[in-house]
Amino acid sequence: MPTNDYHFITVWRVESTIDEVSTILGDAPDLVRWWPSVYLEVKVLEPGDERGLGKVVSLYTKGWLPYTLRWSFTVTENRRPHGFTLIPDGDFEGKGVWTLEQDGDWCDITYEWRVDARKPLLRALSPLMRPLLAANHRWAMARGEESLRLELERRRAPDGAARARVPSPPGPTFRGPGLFTNR
Repeated sequence: MPTNDYHFITVWRVESTIDEVSTILGDAPDLVRWWPSVYLEVKVLEPGDERGLGKVVSLYTKGWLPYTLRWSFTVTENRRPHGFTLIPDGDFEGKGVWTLEQDGDWCDITYEWRVDARKPLLRALSPLMRPLLAANHRWAMARGEESLRLELERRRAPDGAARARVPSPPGPTFRGPGLFTNR
């Protein structure tokens, strides 16, 4: 495997239905609101067909390391509410597969992310900093699980006062472009 290829499998388990989680994950522009530690900017470039196939989304993202990423994805498979497949392009190339399974009152969420880091900085640093770059991904996905739990709590709050008591999701580790940016 080349040193700039990465394969991650992330598993989350939340008390929810697959329909509820599918709705949240399927609303790409809303990622900026409920998962702001990673998603700085999200724009739908093409809506795709009635099932969202062919939808193209542009993203500006980051982790806890001081660099940002510009990439897009195209939805190539929609198994709603059981998940979807996306093909990234830009600073990443490869494939991402979200899979949702109902287990009683719980939703098991698996994200398989198999990518080739294309950003010149990541290509150059991968041979030396692979463990650190992998830790950055794990950090981002842990913030996603934490943020999803808060979003579910917010959505289930019986009124505005209860919603206001739900903590804000964790924000980005740095504001602005960082040391190594595409902006």
